[in-house]
Amino acid sequence: MKKNHWLTALIGIIAMLFLVAGCGSNSSASGSSKGGKVTLGFSQLGAESQWRTANTKSVQSAAKKNKKINMKFSDAQQKQENQISAIRNFIQQGVDVIAVAPVVETGWETVLKEAKDANIPVILVDRMIKGKNVDDLYSAWIGSDFTKEGRKAGDWLATYMKKQNKASEKLNIAYLQGTTGASAQVGRTKGFAEVAKTHSNWDIIEKQSGNFTREEGKEVMEAFMKSSGDKINVLVSENDDMTMGAIQAIQEAGKTPGKDITIISFDATNDGLQAILDGKMNADIECNPMSGNDVMKTAIALKEGKKVQKKVYVHESLFDIDNAKKNMPRPY
Repeated sequence: MKKNHWLTALIGIIAMLFLVAGCGSNSSASGSSKGGKVTLGFSQLGAESQWRTANTKSVQSAAKKNKKINMKFSDAQQKQENQISAIRNFIQQGVDVIAVAPVVETGWETVLKEAKDANIPVILVDRMIKGKNVDDLYSAWIGSDFTKEGRKAGDWLATYMKKQNKASEKLNIAYLQGTTGASAQVGRTKGFAEVAKTHSNWDIIEKQSGNFTREEGKEVMEAFMKSSGDKINVLVSENDDMTMGAIQAIQEAGKTPGKDITIISFDATNDGLQAILDGKMNADIECNPMSGNDVMKTAIALKEGKKVQKKVYVHESLFDIDNAKKNMPRPY
């Protein structure tokens, strides 16, 4: 009997040890585990441009170099349904933080509510979202002030025309928009329009989306040239990839880009700045894609329960013939 009592007591002690160990393990996993890795699920919207490729490389490189980060990556191929599916997969996998570069601004309430219900904080990268009470569904946004970028383009054009002693001349502007509904498109269009309204001699005579791609930029510009080629003297294009396609279309129509048509672009890629040096483009407003380190720092802070800034703006410049050469090569 004594032997049985001793065996029962031993089993009880072992069970208690397992219980204590299990409690300790659960506490470490659910809290800010010191030395533990942060699992970050990142949904990139696609690879539609040089800028996007650079942004992806920045995030992937920062994750690889940061010993505290274990990143799961998903490419949505510019489809919102793919991003929503990826986010749900991240939730099922129980990642610590989700980062997403949204394809468009709307339609995120349901899936981000699912992330919030699972206690997984969300970081928005590059683009913003809109909708009812969406501010409560993400913890931080890291990216560019797109409306400010649009204003920069308008302000540069006004200054440039003044320097050319053409401030009062009629400007017939062709406007190549990015993907409709994307925050870069919405902000840049809004910012430029705000400046254009203050100039009675500026008229946007053509406006259409080229979806941020070189191919569609060329196709849309070809249509612009056929319908209004003799009138257009300014092109504003919302990214360098579309602009490269548009330049080709302008040349094929027998016009000289940068001279017959003043061209303003966005992103400031190597191709963009080289086009300035070649005289085919006049100005390029930077949209800085190098946000990887900020994403990693924010993800770690969120996992550790620290307070983070709701909005983090990356530093950006404007390039024209006066400063393009000394700022090359670009990191993308």
